[in-house]
Amino acid sequence: MDKIVVGMGEALWDVLPEGKKLGGAPANFAYHVSQFGLPSCVVSAVGDDALGKELTENFVEKRLNFSLAQVPYATGTVQVEIDQAGIPQYDIKENVAWDNIPFTENILEIAKKTKAFCFGSLAQRNIVSRTTINEFLDAMPKDDDSLVVFDVNLRQGFYTKEILTNSMNRCNILKINDEELVTVSRMFGYPGIDLQDKCWILLGKYNLKMLILTCGINGSYVFTPGNVSFLPTPKVEVEDTVGAGDSFTAAFIACILKGLPVTEAHHKAVETSAFVCTQQGAMPELPENIVGSVKSKPEV
Repeated sequence: MDKIVVGMGEALWDVLPEGKKLGGAPANFAYHVSQFGLPSCVVSAVGDDALGKELTENFVEKRLNFSLAQVPYATGTVQVEIDQAGIPQYDIKENVAWDNIPFTENILEIAKKTKAFCFGSLAQRNIVSRTTINEFLDAMPKDDDSLVVFDVNLRQGFYTKEILTNSMNRCNILKINDEELVTVSRMFGYPGIDLQDKCWILLGKYNLKMLILTCGINGSYVFTPGNVSFLPTPKVEVEDTVGAGDSFTAAFIACILKGLPVTEAHHKAVETSAFVCTQQGAMPELPENIVGSVKSKPEV
């Protein structure tokens, strides 16, 4: 594992009325990257409790590589309530294990051999994990081929303009959805222009290699300097949408690392996320017709 793909941040349990489900965008991302045949790892923290032990056992069962520090905080949970209209409401518990990911010697060694790194804004709500994410970025190899993905995930009030600005300055690929783009645009002072223009502004302002914009049922875009790829969202029978965005990011990054052009990577990302929507939970096993059709071009 000399060149790995890493997702860092929240590892938690979504506690729903019907029971709990494994959650956390970095784990979803790392798991799906591994299904495309690339070495991946999730970096987070758990508590010394039953939920932490069960979470670790789940990662082992899925053959997902991980670095999970055990810290003196409860393993993360999100209480999910469904209202009368069927809309979920989230209560993300604060000051839990994944808020307190320590920067250890093990994490330093992982950073030194990381080819692609994915992180979000939610895991930066606490200074401890925020510092660890930035120290990881400092320790990564500084080469033009390394991919640093900032997957914006605005939840409740757990973000600031400072965190978003620093993260966009440090990434070279920005992943954002249409609702988040509206919020970010208001914060940064350009609310009156259309979504595509906002994307071009962000691409140029932060000198990005790519900007991925997902718009739910209204399709998705990948912006690169001078070009844009748009694909409609396939119509599928949706089981749930949990983790669909993470699988999109994972498939796209896996394809780029395998040397595929942006348009092919975009197609595979759309196909993957559409399949995940037809399955229960965020980490279904992907079928061979999705993962088997992605062949490496140059060596990763």
